[in-house]
Amino acid sequence: MIFIDACLKKKTPYTPVWMMRQAGRYLSEYMQVRASAGDFLSLCRDYKKASEVSLQPVDILGVDAAIIFSDILVVPLEMGLELKFEKGEGPIFPKPIQTEEDLENLDIQKGVRNLSYVYDALKLTREKLDPSKALIGFCGSPWTIATYMIEGGGSKNYAKCKKILYQNPEFLHKILTKLTLALKLYVEEQIKAGANAIQIFDSWASALEKEAFFEFSFNYMLEISNYIKKKYPHIPVILFPKGISGFLDEINGNFDVFGVDWSTPLNLAKEKLASKYTLQGNMEPCRLYDKNSIKEGVEKILDIMKDTSHIFNLGHGILPDIPVGNAKYFIKLVQEKSSK
Repeated sequence: MIFIDACLKKKTPYTPVWMMRQAGRYLSEYMQVRASAGDFLSLCRDYKKASEVSLQPVDILGVDAAIIFSDILVVPLEMGLELKFEKGEGPIFPKPIQTEEDLENLDIQKGVRNLSYVYDALKLTREKLDPSKALIGFCGSPWTIATYMIEGGGSKNYAKCKKILYQNPEFLHKILTKLTLALKLYVEEQIKAGANAIQIFDSWASALEKEAFFEFSFNYMLEISNYIKKKYPHIPVILFPKGISGFLDEINGNFDVFGVDWSTPLNLAKEKLASKYTLQGNMEPCRLYDKNSIKEGVEKILDIMKDTSHIFNLGHGILPDIPVGNAKYFIKLVQEKSSK
């Protein structure tokens, strides 16, 4: 698999390419399946439909890897924390974590068992996926998931979560420790079900100052990665902490790929990290609105990363109103230009 070879710093005939959120609303085929499922969580829980939308970008766009369709917040949901997706508001936990008792009520083993629909979707997708294409499993970072569980949803300033961080850090560590244990078991089940690589998304890494990032976020991501690499050394691990370009000097640990967001200069990431890790990224997603901008972005990134291990991706997820023709153009352009 060209994607796995690139993760492991092996030579590849061209630069493999996929997109975060590639199974999503910009595809009319996805919208048809979503409508038939009912709501978003119903789609996540219907393993046949989740597998179908996971495969769509491979069939329609020709990406080099599929990522299983799910959500980072199904883990606390299945551990016992009620979750709703409100239209226009995103995910909401009506009864967020406030006390030690709230935390004790969450059941790790039950959560891992209840996520069987994710494992079933992975198994089915791996069976249907071309053997040359990789299947990526994923989870959120403990810090990012914890912010939702404490805030009750998305947040602009993470004040509730950071109030605990500074007033009662031991409690936050208890939450993160419990989540980390659940996520280790969760990604292990994903690997058993057929995932060829695991990506850990730390969407809210940039909410933390440097010392707090390493203590409350990165160390827990590394704990999950160390667990995977010890038991499954052949499975690449991708870490994607968003918005931490100022901390690159101190990024270190046992993982394979570092995801670079679009706000981080790629030549800086290359200078600091390319000797240790394959870099993934980092084209600005809004370039996909215009073919000339796509071409310019692709050429610039390929030029920076020539002769260096690289997986092409956007620097964050593809947006819902991107024309499908532009997404196809982007994928084909990367594959063609990087093969010359």
